Amino acid sequence: MSIEIFIKYKILIFLLIFSIYSQAQPTPPPPGEPGGIEMGTAEQIELGKLLFFDKELSGNRNISCATCHHPSTHTGDALSLPVGEGGQGLGNLRDTGISNDAIVQRVERNSQGLFNLGRGNVQHLFHDGRVAIDLNEESGFSSPAGSDLPLGLENIVSVQAMFPVTSATEMAGQDEENEISIAVAEGKLAGEDGVWELLAKRLRDIPGYFEFFAAAYPENVETQSDITFVMAANAIAAFEISAWQALNSPFDQQLRGEDAMSEAALRGMALFNDKGCAICHAGPLQTDNLFHAIAMPQIGPGLGDNTEGFSDGLEDFGRERVSGNSADRFKFRTPSLRNIELTAPYGHSGAYTTLESIVNHYNNPVLSLMTYDQSQAILPSRTDLDEIDFTVMNSPARTGSIAQAALREPLLRPANMSASEVSDIVEFLKALTDPNSLDLSENIPDSVPSGLPISD
Repeated sequence: MSIEIFIKYKILIFLLIFSIYSQAQPTPPPPGEPGGIEMGTAEQIELGKLLFFDKELSGNRNISCATCHHPSTHTGDALSLPVGEGGQGLGNLRDTGISNDAIVQRVERNSQGLFNLGRGNVQHLFHDGRVAIDLNEESGFSSPAGSDLPLGLENIVSVQAMFPVTSATEMAGQDEENEISIAVAEGKLAGEDGVWELLAKRLRDIPGYFEFFAAAYPENVETQSDITFVMAANAIAAFEISAWQALNSPFDQQLRGEDAMSEAALRGMALFNDKGCAICHAGPLQTDNLFHAIAMPQIGPGLGDNTEGFSDGLEDFGRERVSGNSADRFKFRTPSLRNIELTAPYGHSGAYTTLESIVNHYNNPVLSLMTYDQSQAILPSRTDLDEIDFTVMNSPARTGSIAQAALREPLLRPANMSASEVSDIVEFLKALTDPNSLDLSENIPDSVPSGLPISD
């Protein structure tokens, strides 16, 4: 059998298997159709867009949701780790701020892309899955707020939208800088003097917002006093779900019987299955929605965790922080691969900045961890921040703990790919890009009701 016939045979087998899988678990339809999260009304989507770009939702009124999830950087920020409250600029031009307004530390985890959040099989959000659907909870969701999570949140994306505003490094500000940061420091999320009510009061005090909330929620908003932060979170979710669907890539077209993928991408698709990538990156959107330890390098300030013998808090135990199960240490949620070409850097710490580098990581994950090239991380430099960025990576004992977790991961094995195979898999990953996602400038409003500037 010639190599060309063999490759075509493998591709046909892959497509057959995928077709069978898709019949059992159909490609999630656009929101609003059965199987997906209900799309909001046009008025809710418009309100959500304004809120997403309005810095009024940050403690010091200097950062918005869009800063770290901007359309110009394809709903991410193009940095390994975000520069949150106090920084200036967008994307990889963002700096760490100046004087007393400068950031205290980098945000601990990579800013995730926001594509296809409306798909029906999303059970968890955030890298560690700390927001999840949970029908045992009165709200229908588990989250860091526990029983303080308000009722009325319409979906898991709405729940996620409640939390960036509660983070000191992301949006709230530090210590006693403002009323929001004070509430965060005191652990007050809900209640009259909690973060969410304080932000709702801000929105009520902006006359221009009333007409948008009244149009979005006509049955609930008669006066400005009726505006709640739950409504704001629901609207932000409606915008995110509506604006950033990505389900018409060359891969989708190929599955519909069109000749849309290159020969290299088709070879890469067969290899993607052959090398075991499709075990975790399974299904139409290439994710099993589970958690795995993949020997991902740990960079930045960490989330306060320490392996034995260390007490600086520079590590991140991932899923264990949510589950409390040590078997989940260093496990992180499998991301969807849709539009992955557009959403570098990759990994929970943004350690890899090209598709080639992240694919090569799977050639030998533990070796890749131990020989990680620190120069590829995209981190705006500042001496005090630089000094801790690679503390974990410079410690054989600590990287050894990450490696041990990966060695216990039953689905992770060296892929042993040649350079040409890596290249073909990269071409397949590029075929997951929806052309409609290349230019998202139409998602940026001209202004917001607060009057604050929408660009940095």
